[in-house]
Amino acid sequence: MDTVGELLRQWRHRRHRSQLDLALAADVSARHVSLVETGKTRPSAEMVLRLAEQLDVPLRERNRLLLAAGFAPRYAERPLDSDALAAAHGALVRVLHAHEPYPAMVFDRRWNIVLANRAVDAFLTGVAPELVRPPVNMVRLALDPRGFAGNIVNLADVRSVLRARISRQLAAAPDPELAALYERYLAPVGPDDDGARISSDVLTPMLFRFGAAELRLFSTITTFGTPLDITLDEVSIESYYPADDETAAHFATGTLQHPSPTGASPPRGSGQ
Repeated sequence: MDTVGELLRQWRHRRHRSQLDLALAADVSARHVSLVETGKTRPSAEMVLRLAEQLDVPLRERNRLLLAAGFAPRYAERPLDSDALAAAHGALVRVLHAHEPYPAMVFDRRWNIVLANRAVDAFLTGVAPELVRPPVNMVRLALDPRGFAGNIVNLADVRSVLRARISRQLAAAPDPELAALYERYLAPVGPDDDGARISSDVLTPMLFRFGAAELRLFSTITTFGTPLDITLDEVSIESYYPADDETAAHFATGTLQHPSPTGASPPRGSGQ
């Protein structure tokens, strides 16, 4: 097991911070940071957390730092549907429900869908049953030929956006399972010519084709502002919006609101 000093050094290097930069931000001496990293002094739990906060270490990894320093974990990880997270779960459900008729979903740090609204069902038409068995993974769903890939006109754009997002995520907090997902679906293997590209001065939409209908969507990401639970620290809401009037009209008329023939869908919260 790595020592707390070794782990802090790894996080400091990952954030491209010098010992002096970290010391100034944490209001301690650079010598103290050096002594902690070399194991010549044992930091208090409060010092570990102060340094971790300045390095923007995720809550899950802050627990690991505390354990390495000989302290008990500080942050709990509860199921999203637990009583302790009832208020947060209810907020997520309300956000998803309020976003209808447009699709929205909640996903975890590995891009597994944990909640979705009813508008997502329409996009599951024709998806292979094994891709919608829990845990339903957004990356696999989008890029697997048995998933959405055949319906995404600008697949090269979508792959490029996902590659950039997950690359940043892995750089910020390495994760073996997410890295394996990246290697399988996103690792560059040559010219990215697997679909048309859309030129835009504003944003890059996802262009879906369902029969004669073409839908242009863009998305926003929402996270909890001050989470103290690991589950809440790691979930995000991805909400999709129409990028043109024609797409908005399709959703307004409800022509896409039909259930998946597989009979499966991502999990949804009560109250929807």
